[in-house]
Amino acid sequence: VQLVESGGGLVQAGGSLRLSCAASGETVRTYARGWFRQAPGKEREFVAAIAWFGTTARYADSVKGRFTISKDNAKETMYLEMNSLKPEDTAVYYCAAGGGGQNMYDTAEEYTDWGQGTQVTVSS
Repeated sequence: VQLVESGGGLVQAGGSLRLSCAASGETVRTYARGWFRQAPGKEREFVAAIAWFGTTARYADSVKGRFTISKDNAKETMYLEMNSLKPEDTAVYYCAAGGGGQNMYDTAEEYTDWGQGTQVTVSS
């Protein structure tokens, strides 16, 4: 399984970014998908997850109402639309895959495969 993130960058507070995560590999089609982030000096934290075989999603309280997770099953690509960005959203964002595609895991241990990460920096 290979996961490749893109779309990170530098943005001012209040701005928007859209992250993408393209997946490849024979077994990835059955996997759950999610986004996590890690800020300097902090542990990796859950951001959002989506049911790959469904339409439901779950979000961390800190991003609810500002971030939207979506997917294109045919392209094996997951997205994270981030609006109203705040300086505290600054982190390396990782996409993850693993487990059953009907699930929306919010703990890193449930995922077996990770992308390389993409940096998001929000200036005040």
